[in-house]
Amino acid sequence: MPSGNPVSEFFRRLSKSSAHVFGSAGAFIAAILVVLLWIVTGPIFDFSDTWQLIINTGTTIVTFLMVFLIQATQNRDSLSIHLKLDELIRSIKRARNSMIDLDCLSDEELHHLEEQYQQLNDRRRASRSRQESANPTTAEQPGPVMSQQGEKRI
Repeated sequence: MPSGNPVSEFFRRLSKSSAHVFGSAGAFIAAILVVLLWIVTGPIFDFSDTWQLIINTGTTIVTFLMVFLIQATQNRDSLSIHLKLDELIRSIKRARNSMIDLDCLSDEELHHLEEQYQQLNDRRRASRSRQESANPTTAEQPGPVMSQQGEKRI
């Protein structure tokens, strides 16, 4: 679903294709070759200031542009993952639908929610520990057990 803005659509396509191209093994090898070529030309240019300026300027420009492309790609991927998770939460009956809007919460609210989940996890561990100490035979037999009918039970 392309957006109505042609500039946004162009940038979306550019960032997506750039991520694939610049994130490839071929791009990495090309970057190594550029650096090796620069090193080899050092003696030809007597390791002059201009020779050093070429690599400094080139890497600065590439880094500057890549920051925006990487950020755009990460924003898009993050949004896509959020939407997929939102759909999963929405579709599961026992899930708390309030979890869909977590990205709208403040840092303090997220920290409070994290503490709630940590408490749930601590209670689950304590409950499991009590069950194992009350029934030590199950703690000693972690694998599947054969029932009398010959079926595997977990």
